[in-house]
Amino acid sequence: MIVGILKEIKSEENRVAMTPAGVEVMCHHGHTVLVEAGAGAGSGFSDGAYSASGAETVATAEEIYRRAEMVMHVKEPLPPEYDLMREGQIVFTYLHLAAAEELTRVLIQRRSVNIAYETIQKADGSLPLLMPMSEVAGRMAVQQGAKYLEMAQGGQGVLLGGVPGVEPGTVVVIGGGVVGTNAAKMACGLGAKVYLLDKDLDRLRYLADVMPANCFLLASSPAVIRELVPRADVVIGAVLIPGAKAPRLVTRDMLATMKKGAVMVDVAIDQGGCFETSRPTTHSQPVYTVDGVIHYCVANMPGAVAKTSTMALTNATLPYALQIANRGWRAAMRENPEIRLGANVVLGQVTYKGVAEAFGLPLASIADVLES
Repeated sequence: MIVGILKEIKSEENRVAMTPAGVEVMCHHGHTVLVEAGAGAGSGFSDGAYSASGAETVATAEEIYRRAEMVMHVKEPLPPEYDLMREGQIVFTYLHLAAAEELTRVLIQRRSVNIAYETIQKADGSLPLLMPMSEVAGRMAVQQGAKYLEMAQGGQGVLLGGVPGVEPGTVVVIGGGVVGTNAAKMACGLGAKVYLLDKDLDRLRYLADVMPANCFLLASSPAVIRELVPRADVVIGAVLIPGAKAPRLVTRDMLATMKKGAVMVDVAIDQGGCFETSRPTTHSQPVYTVDGVIHYCVANMPGAVAKTSTMALTNATLPYALQIANRGWRAAMRENPEIRLGANVVLGQVTYKGVAEAFGLPLASIADVLES
């Protein structure tokens, strides 16, 4: 199969979909890999490194879309790419379609085969291609929260870990999945007082065994969130419903009860955000203030640590990309239910329930599409 690795064009996105080491593996299995010139520069990988691994350097995205049977991105296709996608072409990337109606309708029109990293799911419910970026984003969320608490950044001047004789800061993490657990671990490591909320009692029991003593585990509910946010110096939104829009858990009314100069970090912003006052921001303009509360809502947080993120992402995506390339998308989906769950929009039909429900679109069975 001819596989194309595209240069990211989303604002300040420095990751790349595959490392040179990943390219070498693909080529070893007999596939042709096209890499857009400069695609790896932001992650520290030169065109020469890709060439040495067996890739062909291609000057433009247009040529990659024209030649490749499967194109790989990190982030979703943007408007300049809409007309480049072909019928039957595999697009393998993070899509987050439940928060992107325009893109969803474009993919329906283009009749491409769109496989989302974030909805590939194992039998135990885990999301293997979302996990590495969730680990990065969870850890970064605390770094950013701590930074924007500084008075020079507009915050209230609280050191999360405190010092002897001074109470530490309070961090409220909503969601006990991969993002939330990593955020809580980082905040606990700094010495903060951490409240970690989740609705799943089994998950809370597990976390009670592994989290440190300064992490307090609570069953999440609107009442608990209302009680905790006025105490919080940092609130981290870490809620995920795979493939669907994030629920709005912190309302504008709750915001009015918070401390001035507190910080809210919405890691769920790719899926629409879990704070009512959230809107996507960028690395160059990462924050804004509502009612005196700082909001950090960067939609591609791991892009700020691109080298770490790219290597972690390739480790996770490469086995799936290789199976799709080796077997073709139809056989790969028939043989691997994890890849089948990655199918979001295929040959003009929405095949993922969360996306169909988000926009009132008809839902097609991927099993029926595979047999068509």
